[in-house]
Amino acid sequence: MSAQIDSESLLPEEHSTFERWKPRPWWKEKASSSFLSLIAIVKSVNRFITLRRLLVFCAVFFFLVLAIVPTTRRAAQRIAWDTVGPKEDLDLSNPPRYHSLKAFQESLPQHNLSLPYPEGETGRQFVPLLLPSAFIDNPANIFESLLLNHLAYKSRRAYVFQDYVWAQHHYPWPESKAWEVPSRTPLGALLGGPIVGGPWAPGDAAPRSVHQSYWNIVCPKEKVKVIVTHEVKKQFGIQLEGSGKYVFNIWNKILLDEPAQCVEVRPLPGDPDVFSQTVFDLWLVGSERVLDLWEETRDSQVMQLLRTSPIVQRGIDRNQHLFKTAKTEHHDPFSRVLSLHLRRGDYLSHCMGLANWNSSFFMWNLLPWLPDRFHGAPGGEPGKNTDENVKEFLTHCLPDIDQILNKIASARDDYEKAAIDNQKDGHFLNTVYLLTNDNSNWLESISTRLKQDHSFKVVTSHDIVYGDAQEKEVGMAIDMELARRSAVFIGNGWSSFTSNIVHHRLADGKLPISNRFF
Repeated sequence: MSAQIDSESLLPEEHSTFERWKPRPWWKEKASSSFLSLIAIVKSVNRFITLRRLLVFCAVFFFLVLAIVPTTRRAAQRIAWDTVGPKEDLDLSNPPRYHSLKAFQESLPQHNLSLPYPEGETGRQFVPLLLPSAFIDNPANIFESLLLNHLAYKSRRAYVFQDYVWAQHHYPWPESKAWEVPSRTPLGALLGGPIVGGPWAPGDAAPRSVHQSYWNIVCPKEKVKVIVTHEVKKQFGIQLEGSGKYVFNIWNKILLDEPAQCVEVRPLPGDPDVFSQTVFDLWLVGSERVLDLWEETRDSQVMQLLRTSPIVQRGIDRNQHLFKTAKTEHHDPFSRVLSLHLRRGDYLSHCMGLANWNSSFFMWNLLPWLPDRFHGAPGGEPGKNTDENVKEFLTHCLPDIDQILNKIASARDDYEKAAIDNQKDGHFLNTVYLLTNDNSNWLESISTRLKQDHSFKVVTSHDIVYGDAQEKEVGMAIDMELARRSAVFIGNGWSSFTSNIVHHRLADGKLPISNRFF
């Protein structure tokens, strides 16, 4: 039986639990240290001088402190703030350069060759292949990075993180404006925590993740042991068989037993099956085979210490007011929000492909204890499903407005019945956020009906304001974070984007009933 939660308990006072990179202002440090020094001096001379002399002395001492504080210290701290502050890439018409973030990544403290083992020049490194996002959904690449970071952690090796590589047709700017093709985004713009070089928990001796630029220094070619994914999968029979935990343990043992300091995983040259080239390939994560890895990944240090990146957090802070209502004026504005992932446009052809191959839900959307399940009906043949089965698929993959509104109403009722005790003044959930790539009359129609027929406040992805090009480039991650924080989320069961959101929400402790699919 679901635990009852008093409605007011879901409204914590507004605060931020996310890490910031902004250092303490230099003038506060200087003022506090100068003041303590002054107190010490005052105590030593207090009995020997008059009040007038003391005042003169204080004035002289104050100006001396101002004069002798090294300007280099001020400059260094201001540079540190520039590293994370929204003071560059302000032109939204052009892609960001990320000069400061790139410099920050390359100068991580663990990039010090003199550090003792397991870091430094003698530390053990692991760099995995990541397919460009042209071959696999963008969010799937992000989750694989987290899983590979966990593998490196268990193997007592430093994970080598790399830039996020875009499928160019998903990039927020036209190719003609891209600085490079394929376009790349520093991973630290999308994520925060150990995955991008952040610290592990206090007392944890595991080596920290390092940037690829450091790998190029500490692991010259003659020190690198290359492991071909196809050969491992063939040797252990794990290309299309074996549970997620079994596959994980095989790779973990290989990395633990390998004496080489530097290990690089590569695909078989010329392998036509691009989806099987990675360590945790699409045939694994796109099936129920992966599910026995759920608890391990949820409880891993990688997930427990995962943080919102400062750039994404900046975008959240900038747009948080859009979700506030009279009920949440002084509380968490997302506690009464229901978010939906509604991909349209090019998704029709994608849904038709899924239907014809009778595909199952993706990854964590397959968890058996989530409330909405879908299994394709029998009939048809591979690559060609029956008309009746295709029609049923589309009600879940590409629902129409009436189907969407019915799902919203039932999901709201289910959540409020299970989670809200002592409910007052009508429905608890009062705001809908539509994560969508649609910007047609269809979006206007569903927004109007949500407002007029269901009394919802409606916010869409197109209402989000970006303060600089960095925020615009990570708009996908901002959308994911908004859905992660919402009280209820309704997603597409075949989407890796939805799966990532569900994973983060469940790792945060969100109730299963708050994670729904069409």
